Amino acid sequence: MAQANFAYTTAANDGAGLPLALSVFADRAHLLGQLRDDAEAAGFRIAESGEVAGLLEGEVRALGEVVLLDCPAPDGAELAALARLDLRAAHSGTHLIVSTTVGALDAVFGCLDQSNPQILVEPSRAERVIALGRVLARIPNPRVRDLSEEDRLVLLRLTEQVGQIAQRLELLESPLRTLEAGDGESAFRFESPKPGFAAADGDSGDRLVRATRPALPDPRLVRRVIRQRQLRARFFDGDLFADPAWDMLLDLTAARAEHTRVSVTSLCIASGVPPTTALRWIGQMIDAGLLQRVEDEADRRRAFITLTDKAADAMARFFAELGSHAGRLV
Repeated sequence: MAQANFAYTTAANDGAGLPLALSVFADRAHLLGQLRDDAEAAGFRIAESGEVAGLLEGEVRALGEVVLLDCPAPDGAELAALARLDLRAAHSGTHLIVSTTVGALDAVFGCLDQSNPQILVEPSRAERVIALGRVLARIPNPRVRDLSEEDRLVLLRLTEQVGQIAQRLELLESPLRTLEAGDGESAFRFESPKPGFAAADGDSGDRLVRATRPALPDPRLVRRVIRQRQLRARFFDGDLFADPAWDMLLDLTAARAEHTRVSVTSLCIASGVPPTTALRWIGQMIDAGLLQRVEDEADRRRAFITLTDKAADAMARFFAELGSHAGRLV
């Protein structure tokens, strides 16, 4: 696809109308130049730019509002620097956008637990630009400079395309938004009078006794359900049945019953969607109270993903309700 031969004149501004400062770090020279170009085209002001070694040596004085960092194969020193950057960004409010590879995902994810960064896995140029757009969406009072008529037409076409993409994302994200809706209500709704309680026999409900929590389903059953769901991709386009939230809940339910731990890379694979997309779902499900991050006690640089107790309880009740029909669930 030919690159559009024009310059964006929209600006990323702070409340005073000044361009937002952005720092870019990448060891690959061509990528560093590309990241700079895209950031400047989006209206950011480049505050710092250079190799990742600059972070290691502590040369960076001011991060700026946004940091773009590419670390496809970080070593131990780079991971330590990444952890320090994560803590520094959390304290300063800097938005981190970190790109990496599938092979390094677990290590990078384990280092980034403070700043709520966007993690991109082997992203395309378009995915990086979209990540910058997500940052702009979080910043209040963006301002737009005067556009030429030609740029207005191009921006209009881009806006229409982004709108179409947004509609598709809306359909994908609507289940999670339903869970998150409600003023502080739980994402889980049980039929009992109160979660974990039930009315005593012959009682009007004034006196409650703790209900027996159903056991998690047999992991072999859950694995069979997962295989049945995956079988559909042999006959139909997998995108027709993309349901990453449910596929991840099933995988984590089986793992919890098997007393095994699930890495973020493994969970991304189980989701059936690209890793960058899966990471966004994982973040939303953590926010919704479905999943939680658990640090590896043996190696603080690693982290695993598990169900929360409420999510595990909900999955147990779901399979208990299905009973003997659970084996035919797809």
